[in-house]
Amino acid sequence: MAESGVVEIIGKPVQELLLNPQNLPKNYLYEEGGAGFRDALVPSQDDECIPVLDLHLLSSPSAAQQELAKLHLALHSWGCFQAINHGMERSFLEKVREVSKQFFHLPKEEKEKCGREPKNVQGYGNDIIYSANQRLDWTDRVYLKVLPEDQREFKFWPQKPDDFRSTVLQYTESIKLLSEVILKAMAKSLNLEEDCFLNECGDRGDTMLRFNYYPPCPMPDHVLGLKTHADGSTITFLLQDKEVEGLQVLKDDKWFKVPIIPDALVINVGDQIEIMSNGIFQSPLHRAVVNAEKERLTVAMFFLPDSEKEIKPVDKLVNESRPVLYKPMKNYVDIYFQNYQQGKRAIEAFKI
Repeated sequence: MAESGVVEIIGKPVQELLLNPQNLPKNYLYEEGGAGFRDALVPSQDDECIPVLDLHLLSSPSAAQQELAKLHLALHSWGCFQAINHGMERSFLEKVREVSKQFFHLPKEEKEKCGREPKNVQGYGNDIIYSANQRLDWTDRVYLKVLPEDQREFKFWPQKPDDFRSTVLQYTESIKLLSEVILKAMAKSLNLEEDCFLNECGDRGDTMLRFNYYPPCPMPDHVLGLKTHADGSTITFLLQDKEVEGLQVLKDDKWFKVPIIPDALVINVGDQIEIMSNGIFQSPLHRAVVNAEKERLTVAMFFLPDSEKEIKPVDKLVNESRPVLYKPMKNYVDIYFQNYQQGKRAIEAFKI
């Protein structure tokens, strides 16, 4: 996935910046940060808690309808939920985390063997820098296209640790199956045919996998691991760090911490499902804060529609009481990337 027409500025990996922690580049610093980054609300009431859904119940004849109602409410009010009983063993999730951490702890020379190339988001390094004034994120990452299979570029895939590739391939297959379960459940929760969203997305959409490594930060009150954004995907699956919190979600103009639930996956809808659902499901704004003493690692998988598919609100979700809210578009992700790095929401340009 290359970015065309981009004049790129090359930045240093965040791990290198730690060699001179007293002199962080100003592009990382938020003057307005202060305690605001650190003092997100810890959920204390039911309506302040990120919903938790039991995916096993979605296939239970006796409990499926109740769980579908919970899914609908979660995606309408929060745009996200924590998924438990998703079918992946704790030992396997630990393996995914471990190969990720092992890679980021390798020597610089080894990591650069799969380094990102100019104008291409794939590989190891940092995100594309479009301008000298761009706000930067305190994260190093590996970004890979894992689907379709015939579009994998293995030159960007780490060769070490030795089991990195096999672990990623197994994880990709597991999450792909889960994505189909979730998209079908989302459609049923809206009284649509269960394959509605799958058909809208097509079978040649990109699936991108991103390993986020957040080193300890000497100025956590003024730096963000990931700037405030919503995802440009249909749905996103996040495997959190098993110990260190950092994800925050905006709801009703308040930031809420997303607690760590052992073995759970955080699942959120992206802009393209907000559009398909005609605004019934909300693509949530979220961000990642950093820690002064501890590293943090997360693994995110983004599912995108076929770039040739026209994305628009589903006809059955448009009526007199809920008119069409978004213009149709193709290849939304290209527009999304440039807006993201500028701290803007691409979806705003498509609202009617």
